[in-house]
Amino acid sequence: MSTTDEARVTEAVEQLLAEHDPKQVDKVTFRGAVYDAGLAWIHFPEGWGGMGLAPTHQRIVEKALREAGGPSMDQTQFFGLALAGPTVVSHGSEDLKSRTLRRMYTGEDAWCQLFSEPGAGSDLAGLSCKAVRDGDEWVVSGQKVWNTMAHLANKGMLVARTDPDQPKHKGLTYFMVDMTAPGVDVRPLRQITGEAEFNEVYLDEVRIPDADRIGDIGDGWRVSMTTLMNERTSIGGGGGGGPRPAGSGPIAEAVRIWNDLPDWARTDAHRDRLMQLWVQAEALRLTNIRAGQARKAGNPGPESSISKLMLALVNKDIYAYCVDLLGAQGLVDYDFEMRRADAIGLEGPPGSARKMFLRSRANSIEGGTSEIMKNILGERVLGLPGEPRVDKDLPWKEVPR
Repeated sequence: MSTTDEARVTEAVEQLLAEHDPKQVDKVTFRGAVYDAGLAWIHFPEGWGGMGLAPTHQRIVEKALREAGGPSMDQTQFFGLALAGPTVVSHGSEDLKSRTLRRMYTGEDAWCQLFSEPGAGSDLAGLSCKAVRDGDEWVVSGQKVWNTMAHLANKGMLVARTDPDQPKHKGLTYFMVDMTAPGVDVRPLRQITGEAEFNEVYLDEVRIPDADRIGDIGDGWRVSMTTLMNERTSIGGGGGGGPRPAGSGPIAEAVRIWNDLPDWARTDAHRDRLMQLWVQAEALRLTNIRAGQARKAGNPGPESSISKLMLALVNKDIYAYCVDLLGAQGLVDYDFEMRRADAIGLEGPPGSARKMFLRSRANSIEGGTSEIMKNILGERVLGLPGEPRVDKDLPWKEVPR
């Protein structure tokens, strides 16, 4: 970290707090001032919420704002800050960046992700949601599924097929869609926990201005990779928020339950298992820190799949251990009433082991299945031969489905 750059960031933060007391102004006003000062995404270019510096400097900003009583990120902002922001700044037009980046950072706009479909999950490039050009607009029809927090979003990241005559990876285009536009229908998907954190979204001849296209026509696959790599890094890190202290996150729940056990229940076998899980959780935490420090321009590479894969495995193991410690009590004191979620369920507060035992099943699916993560690591990190892909060069409309 450059001392000069660090001093520059520190000076900018001090000036921001001198001019805008977070305890005296509302959240939108304060976060707008943070964006204007170039402290929202420190690695973004100047003028777009950043200072063009290494992303490691962001922790200076976060620490100072937290100590000053600055507002924390709302859960509805996660997809904007972690996924849409890096995608728009990397591929969006100047006009689109000016219309979206500041509002997603202030929380005036909440974003969701419209990628997966009933017939295109792990094979995202096989999606069939179509977009047809009509003058300065695109007419979009199709169905998306597993759309987290779409019921709270007013903007969506949408990938649609614009050229069925091209091979599946080449005929896609990426758009921003207005979730309040005519023809957009968001329906809840009830999960095993009873919550409806996920949704299915139907698009019936939804009109999207070409000005809301993100990237070039037919370049949607490359643009979507920016989104997906940032998603995997964020999920692998437990939902973002910077480096976490040792012993935090899901493993803290296991330790809490252990400490509440009577002496007779603290067997050597349970103690050994707790220590094994602690070591795995700590290795994952340190891997996330190293991956974050290695990011040069803010867009992670395939190595982010390591964190994503391991988070799914470690989370499931930790919460299964928690339920084992609870014994018969793990079967009671949780209701499965249908309710709309108001937060992303990657982690839970103390006492939520029963719910998270069920919710963690989704960790191996959301953001890319564990099987896909293994393929990415094998092919793109280890350099192993890829799996045979007989449909890679065929026009999408000729691929059997």
